[in-house]
Amino acid sequence: MDTMDQKIDIKNFSLSELEQFLSGKGKERFRATQIFKWLYQKDARSFADMSNLSKDLRLELEQTAFISNLDASTVEEGRDGTRKYLFTLSDGEAVESVLIPDEGRNTLCISSQVGCAMKCEFCLTGTFRLSRNLTTAEIVNQVCAVRREAPVTNIVFMGMGEPLHNLENVIRAIRILLDDNGLQFSTRRVTVSTCGLVPEMAELGRAVTVNLAVSLNATTDELRDRIMPVNRKYPLKALLQACREFPLPSRRKITIEYVMLGGVNDTLDDAKRLLRLISDVPNKVNLIPFNEHEGCGFIAPTRKAIDSFHKYLIDRHVTVITRDSRGSDISAACGQLRGKLAR
Repeated sequence: MDTMDQKIDIKNFSLSELEQFLSGKGKERFRATQIFKWLYQKDARSFADMSNLSKDLRLELEQTAFISNLDASTVEEGRDGTRKYLFTLSDGEAVESVLIPDEGRNTLCISSQVGCAMKCEFCLTGTFRLSRNLTTAEIVNQVCAVRREAPVTNIVFMGMGEPLHNLENVIRAIRILLDDNGLQFSTRRVTVSTCGLVPEMAELGRAVTVNLAVSLNATTDELRDRIMPVNRKYPLKALLQACREFPLPSRRKITIEYVMLGGVNDTLDDAKRLLRLISDVPNKVNLIPFNEHEGCGFIAPTRKAIDSFHKYLIDRHVTVITRDSRGSDISAACGQLRGKLAR
């Protein structure tokens, strides 16, 4: 067995877990804070870099632990500045991250799983099926890698995988993202998107303070059952109740994500039903025109359908953003770059 396999990846620890790990070795708790700052604020690649640790401690850490890193195996950049990163993992699997520049912010969309088990009909990632969960380190290292070449102001868990299906590692990664001794992101700048795993939504809300985005995409159980199989277990009534109960800091709203599928869920009747469904949920709506991809039977909505849907909600005082297609000249939809690699 490779000696690395016997060592602990220190980036899999939250700060409190690192404190426990070191206390088990008879070390002071403040050493964990020092190491955390080296990892996430100074981007240390080795224990030898950690100059304020004793040589004995650095040697002991080298013998029992290692610092993992990710480097992009492929990067594509679009005309609009969107960058798509493909990261090849230690076992040869691959995941994607997308950096989306906008006025006053750089949003990084990160992955939480290799593939996905949710089988949403319109989603390219779902066609890969689930290979495995990402470790905490693999989630956080996507952020560390991109920050080496560009500032990152916002994090969204909207890449490959269903974040709440890998809840333990996602929560631990969020704690590292938010920690003042870690990556120092504000709770306002971290968003977790879910297709609607109801019990896990409650668990996430109890564990950490983040923004929540719910991928709704249909206004009837009949349609949602068909395009999002998770709805058969957690139908709209249960999902919307979980949204109402999700703990939100004052004045924050749940983002209702709605992928518009041409001729499927893009009519004014759909807009009316959507308004009724979310009327008692603190919400803002993100309309996402479908990004067509090879092998999928759905088509993008027309501009007229998008504008009519948007106007209906705006006229009724709903906060609505229609997401522009970003990185359309590169493989920017989730799974496209990995799919090209596989082919």
